Amino acid sequence: MIPDQDRQTDFICSHTDLSACVISALEKYFHDLDGEKPNNIFEMVRKCVERPMLEIVLQAANGNQTLAAEMLGINRNTLRKKLIEFQLIGSP
Repeated sequence: MIPDQDRQTDFICSHTDLSACVISALEKYFHDLDGEKPNNIFEMVRKCVERPMLEIVLQAANGNQTLAAEMLGINRNTLRKKLIEFQLIGSP
């Protein structure tokens, strides 16, 4: 990440409640395990966060995948792969 992006990320993470939501959800997850061994937490959180993020950004870009990819800071092909993975678009 370049320095300006680092500052933007620091600003966003310290001025939103997204981190608090993740903390709260994970605390509840561990509490609800009731002694069971946790499993695949990273993938669980990634999927819970990534799908709605893709939906909202694609909506903000009016369905324009090139613009959405730019907004996300990822390659358009990576975005298409993720949209297919989360069944937000049909596979080719």
